[in-house]
Amino acid sequence: MLRRVPVECTHSPQDVLRALAGRPGLFALSGRWAGGGAIVGSDPLVVAEPDADPFSTLDALPVVDAGTAATGTGAVGGGWFGWLGYRLGGRVERLPEGPPRPVPLPDFHLAYYDHLLRLDVEGRWWFEALVGEGADDRIARRLEEIRSLVSGPVSPQPYQPPDPLRLAPGGREHHLAAVQRCRERIHVGEIYQANICLRLESRYRGPVTELFARALDHVDPTYGATFATPWGGIASLSPELFLRREGRDVTTAPIKGTVRRPRDERRAREALAALRGSTKDAAEHVMIVDLMRNDLGRVSEYGSVVAPRTPDAEAHPGLWHLVTRVHGRLRPGVGDGELLRATFPPGSVTGAPKVQAMRVISELESTGREVYTGAIGFASPVAGLELNVAIRTFELRDSRLWLGAGGGIVADSDPAREFEEALVKARPLAAAIGSSVAPVSEEPVLDPSRPLAAQSG
Repeated sequence: MLRRVPVECTHSPQDVLRALAGRPGLFALSGRWAGGGAIVGSDPLVVAEPDADPFSTLDALPVVDAGTAATGTGAVGGGWFGWLGYRLGGRVERLPEGPPRPVPLPDFHLAYYDHLLRLDVEGRWWFEALVGEGADDRIARRLEEIRSLVSGPVSPQPYQPPDPLRLAPGGREHHLAAVQRCRERIHVGEIYQANICLRLESRYRGPVTELFARALDHVDPTYGATFATPWGGIASLSPELFLRREGRDVTTAPIKGTVRRPRDERRAREALAALRGSTKDAAEHVMIVDLMRNDLGRVSEYGSVVAPRTPDAEAHPGLWHLVTRVHGRLRPGVGDGELLRATFPPGSVTGAPKVQAMRVISELESTGREVYTGAIGFASPVAGLELNVAIRTFELRDSRLWLGAGGGIVADSDPAREFEEALVKARPLAAAIGSSVAPVSEEPVLDPSRPLAAQSG
């Protein structure tokens, strides 16, 4: 049964996160999740074992009678929360091991919570719980504990911003050569597009949840998320929805096409017009929308997958993005696990055809991806499934902080512009956490006749 109780609290999501600092399994989601607002939780009942099947795990949910009181509230109640790392694609398709992993994180982290705090779109906080048999006393004690934690003032947390983010070994030189070689493989017909990324690294000695809280003071991510675990943590400022399932209705909203958005209004309009008129960005966008339509079509009712012909333009911190919302209706009996096996990893951060693009990525990139370009979010028996695309995401382990950035490469991509686009995406994120992207030296381009691995240093 779903239980919802109002909580007297005037704090922001970041201060509620601070009030719960130190609790096991602490997480927060902020933005449009479950209709908008925020979700904050800690003290999970169960954490999935490393040898579990993460896709099947998401189907292991109780049947909950939400009741009429939950209708239209955006209630979540609880469920599985966490991340699915990019490397899980290897559990769906046969893929090479890929480049070295400087700081590995678990391929997935999923924890089951039977209670959480929910900030609704009207600014009210609620304690929500999925109350099973024999759990009433425990849930009641937890409610009182949380009320005491969030009712009073929250002390500011000490914060030392991360050092400037610097390019991983190989840097600009490696990325320019990787883009050029990706273009060559497009020209010979091996693929149509691939998302090629670079890695920026820094040092940060504080909790990842405080990094996220500081970012929320400056930006309002559409699908923001943070998770703290014993194995490391993440702070995601993602603008992109990967999947939203409500009942059998499912939506994906791939982003492809990006340009810097100046603060000056006139120049911002000019930048948007240039993005809308860009044949390169249009080609990227159409291919990925078609890919996502195809992925959803594998598990949807015949004829139910639809998408508008013209993408929307959305403003995000420092950027314009082109976005298309693709809708489908799942076939009867299709669960979240089967849906993910058909669609993971997100097409907007892999390429087309997806599997071959992932093979190209594994050959051309200098470091292995972790959570980056996977997915973050939840599966709930009340609210359904909702996952972001894990881009604009800081990852942290043992005081080592890193950020992936990149873009879709097509036949007419210019390597220097693709490199700059990656940095354009990274700079507002670094600024949001009080850091910066270190200046990049003008290095010579690698010799395209030699293997990348032999030249990356």
